[in-house]
Amino acid sequence: FQPLHTLRNAEKELLPGFHQFEWQPALKNVCSSWDVGIIDGLSGWTSSVDDVPADTIARRFRYDVALVSALKDLEEDIMEGLRERGLDDIMCTSGFTVVVKESCDGMGDVSEKHGTGPAVPEKAVRFSFTIMSISIRVEGEDDGITIFQEQKPNSELSCRPLCLMFVDESDHETLTAILGPVVAERKAMMESRLIVSVGGLLRSFRFFFRGTGYDEKMVREMEGLEASGSTYICTLCDSTRAEASQNMVLHSITRSHNENLERYEIWRKNPFSESADELRDRVKGVSAKPFMETQPTLDALHCDIGNATEFYKIFQDEIGEVYQRSNPSREERRRWRSTLDKQLRKKLKLKPVMRMNGNYARRLMTREAVEVVCELVPSEERREALQRLMELYLQMKPVWRSTCPSRDCPDQLCRYSYNSQQFADLLSTTFKYRYDGKITNYLHKTLAHVPEIVERDGSIGAWASEGNESGNKLFRRFRKMNARQSKMFELEDVLK
Repeated sequence: FQPLHTLRNAEKELLPGFHQFEWQPALKNVCSSWDVGIIDGLSGWTSSVDDVPADTIARRFRYDVALVSALKDLEEDIMEGLRERGLDDIMCTSGFTVVVKESCDGMGDVSEKHGTGPAVPEKAVRFSFTIMSISIRVEGEDDGITIFQEQKPNSELSCRPLCLMFVDESDHETLTAILGPVVAERKAMMESRLIVSVGGLLRSFRFFFRGTGYDEKMVREMEGLEASGSTYICTLCDSTRAEASQNMVLHSITRSHNENLERYEIWRKNPFSESADELRDRVKGVSAKPFMETQPTLDALHCDIGNATEFYKIFQDEIGEVYQRSNPSREERRRWRSTLDKQLRKKLKLKPVMRMNGNYARRLMTREAVEVVCELVPSEERREALQRLMELYLQMKPVWRSTCPSRDCPDQLCRYSYNSQQFADLLSTTFKYRYDGKITNYLHKTLAHVPEIVERDGSIGAWASEGNESGNKLFRRFRKMNARQSKMFELEDVLK
C-alpha cells in the first residue's frame, strides 16, 4: 500500500506518453509531441457543419505513443533476442520490423447492474493491439531474423487496449467517427520509421498492421459488406450460400480491401446502368464504403462457436429423426431441444446457455458429448454417421486452433483437405436435409478456406480475437470494481 503520489509516479513509466521518440519522416497530420497520455476518443475527428456531435464518451491513447510504450515493455526481450541470435547489438540499429495484430470487438450490456430504474442499453467497443513478432534484416541476408515472437498471442496480458468507447458496434457512423483518427494514424505510421532508444541506442522500426482480431460482424462492417445473413456468405470469397452448399470445399480467397473499395465505387456509380439485382451481383454484396483494412482470415474462436451451434442443431434434428420427415412443428423442435439439454446436463453437467459461448462450444465438441447424444438417437446407422462427423471435426479443429499448426499438429495439417472433403461428403449425403441449398458462414470457411490461410499466415489460432475477448472480461471487472464512479474517469481508469 503505497501513498498515491508514489503510485502515480510508478504508473507514469508504464503508461504511454513517458518515452521520447521521433518519426522519420514526421507523421502526416499527427502532432510530433511524444508526452501524450490519455486523450478524448473524439479528438482528431473534425466534424462538418451538418454533423450531429457524437453523443458518446470515448478515451484512447495516441496509436504511435501506445506502440512505443509496448516496445519499451519488450526492451529486455529484444536485447535477449539479439544476443541469442549471436547479433552484435551495437551494429543492429536499423532494419527492425514489428508485426502488430489489431483486434476490435463490441461488448453487449455493460450498464451498472445495482441501480433501480430502467436498464439502459449501454454498450461498449474496445480496440486493442498485440505485438506479434519483431524481426531484423541483417546485411547479406535475404530474410529477416526473428528476435521476438509472442508466445501467448491470445492472452489478455499481451493484448494492449488502445481505445475504449461507449458505442454500440452496430452504430456505424459513431464507430467510424471515433476509429477514423486511429485509421489515419495507422496509415501515417506505415509510411514512416520510428526512431526510439532501445538498450541504450537509437534504433529504427517499421510497422506492419494486420487486422485479424475481428469477428465476422465487425469484418463485414469495416469492409462494407452486407450483414451476415446475406446470400454472399463469405468475407473471403465471392461464393453465394447456394453455391457454398453445393461445392463445400473448392473455393479460394479472392476478396481484399482494395477490391472492396473498387466494388464500392461501382456500386455508387453504377457505370453500366444495371438494375439493382444485376448491380448487387456485380459487386458481390459490397454496398457500403470499406472503412478499415482487415486481413481476410477466419476468427478461430467464433468459428468454434458457430460450428458448435450447428452441431447442436444437428443433434436436435437427429434426436427427432428429421431425415425421415419434413417440416416438424415448433413444439416438436422444442421438445427435442429440452431432451438434448436434459441429457447434456445429466451426463456432462452442461447447463443450457442462452447464447453459445466459447466454453460451452469446447465442451460440446467432444467424443464424450457425441456418445451421450447417441444414446438418444434410435438408429444405429445414424449414430455411426454422427460419430464419424465428430471424429472428422476433431481431426480438423487443431489446425485452426493451434498457434503453430506445422509444429503442433503436422499430421492433421497434411490431412486437412482430405478430412474436410470427407466431412463435406457426409454432410451432402447423410445430412442432406440440413444442407440442401444452405450452409452456415463459419462451416463454409472451415471446410473451404483453412488450408489456404494457414499456408499464407502460418497460423489461424495465433491471429484470433481471444486476447481481446478476455480483455472484455477485465473491462467489466474494472468498470465495476476499480474505477472512480464517473463516466469520464471510468474509461481512463480502465484504459490504465
